[in-house]
Amino acid sequence: MTAHTSETGDRTLPLRERKKLRTRRELADAALTLFTERGFDATTLDELVDAVEVSKRTFFRYFSSKEEVAMAAEAELWDTYVAVFADREIHGPALTTLREALSAAILNLGDDWEQRFMTARWLAARTPALRDHSLLSSITVQRRLVDELEAKLGGDSREDVRLRLLGELALSAWRCGASNWVRANRESWTHGGDHGGRTALVRHVEEAFDALPASLALSTPDGP
Repeated sequence: MTAHTSETGDRTLPLRERKKLRTRRELADAALTLFTERGFDATTLDELVDAVEVSKRTFFRYFSSKEEVAMAAEAELWDTYVAVFADREIHGPALTTLREALSAAILNLGDDWEQRFMTARWLAARTPALRDHSLLSSITVQRRLVDELEAKLGGDSREDVRLRLLGELALSAWRCGASNWVRANRESWTHGGDHGGRTALVRHVEEAFDALPASLALSTPDGP
């Protein structure tokens, strides 16, 4: 999946495909609205499909569960990240390419992506089922990144632990950077400040990547 702007506004896509993407987006938007107003557990699937005027059968063509539709913005990031990384050649350290691909993916998402992502994170913080879904999604995208690393570097992650560790490190840097960005956003919005938007998110994520070497070398004050 590419950025939302190309998903719903790309006139090069066939009309049928544009309608499918539009329905998917309407379901995701309605889900965030209803889950925020009524609560995730208190909102039924019937209420969600009624809000968009589609059937349950149509819903399940696009999403497998309430959890998946609630975290659609996160899935957009992961799909875009894997696609961007898959299109890039590795020159120099692989972790640098993973870092650059993630920054590019964030910047390639639709104009309103960060607001939808923040809402989903807010919901997940209050809903165990959504936290579990988000964790599983990060494990899945890590596996997809490792598959790409195997293809690009010609290794087998079952034998070369470095490939799996690269996936772990990339997702760890994302989690740290995103958490810092969400915290800064919450504080700035509370006090009416400037949250910095997408650029600030990229900065936080890149700072986390940059801190990885020093983190690995961290030791006690009287250590080597």
